[in-house]
Amino acid sequence: MRYLVWPMRAVLFILLLGFAAKNDQPVVLKYFLGFEWQTSLVVILLCFFSIGVLIGVLAMLGNMFRQRRELAAVRRELQLKNKPDGFDEA
Repeated sequence: MRYLVWPMRAVLFILLLGFAAKNDQPVVLKYFLGFEWQTSLVVILLCFFSIGVLIGVLAMLGNMFRQRRELAAVRRELQLKNKPDGFDEA
C-alpha cells in the first residue's frame, strides 16, 4: 500500500495542475456597494474551498472538545476503580 500512495499523489497533482492550467481565465466577483475582485477562476475556487474546510473544522471543534472531556472523565473513573483500597501488600 505504501508503494501506491506516492504514484496516486503524483497522478492527483498532475490532474489538479492540468485543471488549474485550463481554468486560468479572469473572473470578476461583484460584492455589495460596488466592490469587485478580479482574479483567475482557480484562485477563487481555492479560496472558497479553503473557507469551506475552515468552516467544517470549526463546526467540528465543539463536538471534539466535548468528546475529549467525556473521555477524560471515563479515564479518571477507571483509575479510581482500579486503585487499591488502601492496604499494602508487603
